[in-house]
Amino acid sequence: MKVLGITGSPREKSNTEYFVRIALGELEAQGITTELISLREKKIQACRGCYGCIEAKTCTLEKDDFDEVFDKMLEADGLIIGAPVYNSSTPAGVKALLDRAGFLSRWIRNEMKDNKESYNWKGTAFSGKVAAPITVARRAGQNFAFAELLLWLTVNDFIVAGSHYWNVGVAGKGGAVDAENDSEGIGIMKHMATNMAHIIKQLKK
Repeated sequence: MKVLGITGSPREKSNTEYFVRIALGELEAQGITTELISLREKKIQACRGCYGCIEAKTCTLEKDDFDEVFDKMLEADGLIIGAPVYNSSTPAGVKALLDRAGFLSRWIRNEMKDNKESYNWKGTAFSGKVAAPITVARRAGQNFAFAELLLWLTVNDFIVAGSHYWNVGVAGKGGAVDAENDSEGIGIMKHMATNMAHIIKQLKK
């Protein structure tokens, strides 16, 4: 059993990474193997909507770090996507990864239909995996960014693990790296991780 944590902040040792690590630490305590990937260290181009993946069943853009991250997403039983809130949305690196991963995961399992035909979707390459979003903001914008991640997870057929509140952290006033002061947020992430571990274990029975 393995959960992959992806942190989308371009800052080193960011508040977002802190909260994702809190969740991964709780999963480790529950007996789940974890891995953390920082998109800060990756180069991932934006999706061009070329539709090359429909026939190739792989992304046909010039090679960058996308394949490495996507393969780890496919291998994992669970996924945590953490993103800081920039102008009420997720940063460009997160969006680039999710656009390409979502598009490819759908066409791995399905074929393009003629425009006169309707779809009976066969799921995606992520179907049945467990996932949760985490967003971090100094103050406002959480709802839009959190919803952005949640919409991506649900349209890609993940089973979403919740907590006793939305998985949001409050940190970064004046650019500070101070997520450790949000005790409520820490509790939310730990409870979400406990729920995720429970779901994965049930699915593995």
